Amino acid sequence: MSDFLIRHGIPLSLGFGALGLGAAIVLIRSVLAASDGNEAMRSIAGAIQSGAKAYLNRQLGAVSAIAIVMFIAIGLLRDWTTAGGFVVGAVCSLIAGYIGMTIAVRANVRTAQAASVGSHPALKVAFSGGAVTGLLVVALGLLSVGGFYLTVLQVSGSAKVAIDSLIGLALGSSLVSVFARLGGGIYTKAADVGADLVGKVEQNLQEDDPRNPATVADNVGDNVGDCAGMAADVFETYAVSLIGGVLVGHLVSPDNLAALSYPFVVCGISIVGAILGVLYVNLLKQSPTRALLGGVATSGLFSAMLLYPATRAMFPDGITLSGAHVGSNALYGCILAGIVLTFASVWITNYYTSTEYRPVRRIAAASETGHGTNVIAGLSVGNHATVLPVLLICAAIWCCHEWAGLYGIAVAVVSMLSLSGIIISLDAFGPITDNAGGIAVMSGLEPGVRKITDELDAVGNTMKAVTKGYAIASAGLAAMVLFGSYVEELKAHLVGQTFHFELTDPKIMIGLFVGGMLPFLFTAFAMDAVGSAAGAVVHEVRRQLGLKPGILDGTETPDYGQCVDIVTKAALRQMILPALLPLVFVVAVAAIPGLGKEALGGLLVGTIVTGLFVGISMTSAGGAWDNAKKYVEDGNHGGKGSDTHKAAVTGDTVGDPYKDTAGPAVNPMIKVVNILAILIIPILFK
Repeated sequence: MSDFLIRHGIPLSLGFGALGLGAAIVLIRSVLAASDGNEAMRSIAGAIQSGAKAYLNRQLGAVSAIAIVMFIAIGLLRDWTTAGGFVVGAVCSLIAGYIGMTIAVRANVRTAQAASVGSHPALKVAFSGGAVTGLLVVALGLLSVGGFYLTVLQVSGSAKVAIDSLIGLALGSSLVSVFARLGGGIYTKAADVGADLVGKVEQNLQEDDPRNPATVADNVGDNVGDCAGMAADVFETYAVSLIGGVLVGHLVSPDNLAALSYPFVVCGISIVGAILGVLYVNLLKQSPTRALLGGVATSGLFSAMLLYPATRAMFPDGITLSGAHVGSNALYGCILAGIVLTFASVWITNYYTSTEYRPVRRIAAASETGHGTNVIAGLSVGNHATVLPVLLICAAIWCCHEWAGLYGIAVAVVSMLSLSGIIISLDAFGPITDNAGGIAVMSGLEPGVRKITDELDAVGNTMKAVTKGYAIASAGLAAMVLFGSYVEELKAHLVGQTFHFELTDPKIMIGLFVGGMLPFLFTAFAMDAVGSAAGAVVHEVRRQLGLKPGILDGTETPDYGQCVDIVTKAALRQMILPALLPLVFVVAVAAIPGLGKEALGGLLVGTIVTGLFVGISMTSAGGAWDNAKKYVEDGNHGGKGSDTHKAAVTGDTVGDPYKDTAGPAVNPMIKVVNILAILIIPILFK
């Protein structure tokens, strides 16, 4: 058994990846088989589908132009095999987002129809639609990395060539992810903020009121940001973490096939766990929160149980890593550390963003005294929310490094990301339920239907915040592995040369300051983009309401397409500059004479540290602001239409770009910086 797993671990894991794809296809068929409601519902859903498809097609054109330039540059400056990996990573990242969004915009109307039957049928349809994205992410990630590695290995006959080429795949997936996150985030939050500021605050319209000219753009944005953007984001995190584990295994134990195969086996087994988690949610009737978190627990516990015998079988006598002997129990301890960190991230983010706990209720209470106190309370919650995740990440790094060095940290990251299948299912659940509520209102369904979709949407908001917290926490851990890989790659490339990363070196400090600045500059551009695009939506909505007074009394129809066009153009135009910032700074610092590899190492560390804090703070604060608004809308502190509600809406408009644009985009940005640094080592450092 031991020899079989070691020799055939990668092909076996690809079989599990194919199983994940098969499960996703079964879920697609079950979602499409559900009723899509009446003609009015289908018409509204069709408008959302058309808007989302049109945006993604235009985004594809913009990203493709940049990707072609990158492909040629990598091929000419490094090698064409790595350039081929870049294309594979970029294409698979796009596919994961595109298919996930396509199913989500069909699951939304079916969820609205199922809500007319009951809460559990609606939960089942929405979660199945989200699980398509979750399973696609892990299946495509595993198949692309494993399949490309085996193909290059077969053609070249060299494990080193095959592993080096995976850096290109990682960069391709990360670069697409940055564009998808930024573009989708700018789109969704510009539409959402613009719709809320005029609709709720100025005209006292309810959420998704069909009289609001921006309401279709808002619903389209939920899909291109939270479905397509998140899918691309976690696909790259998953692929990069797997590649990081393989790369570190090769660097610290180059002649041990088990060290290289083990990350693939961990990911393969965890796909089975994700499928069981999906079955748990769909088959057991429980409250939405209990069902969704129960699915995560089922997936994690199954993976933990099965990975123990697998670890013992692959490392019966332990393994030698960088000259030190490490036992199989120590490696399994790293697996458990990753799973525990996942559970902890979910629980902590749930605490800070759920309406059931004190942080969100404190923001809602602060809204009674005005807009300013609401914003102050939200910022406070975001800062508080960084403490426990960062301390837990520190503990995980310390323990795993003590147990198995850098490879132990890489194993913990792979273990953490192996649960992406079930975690991303939770995230995609959110926009589906949000859209379902919009369709219910716009098509005139009974108020009870909207009540069910609102309850599911509140849970979905928390789940979206949970998954963003999970993605950023895993990014922090993964970036540590990539930085270690950067150092090891430098040693392997610059044989005979000495270099040190010491804080007394001014080049290191310069790199730290520049890297620490980068997440702030990156998020500033992202926030600027949302603000200017949202302002354009506000002007357009006001223009239409002033030009056609009959819109508000229902005698005239808004021009929804105009708002869709505004946010589409703004998102595509304004995503370019912030997405290219990481590329510019990494190459510039590495190429400037006198800075070079030491300053670049400092830049990587600075970006990791500040990026982690900025990402966690923004996503947690944004989720808390959003649910504080929903808590008020449920009838607390004066309810809808009150001054408290208007203050809560203001907080939500601040939090929207925090949690859905700037904060989440920091995650792939950190990875782009680290991967690009590894990629340019043989190009710029001789």
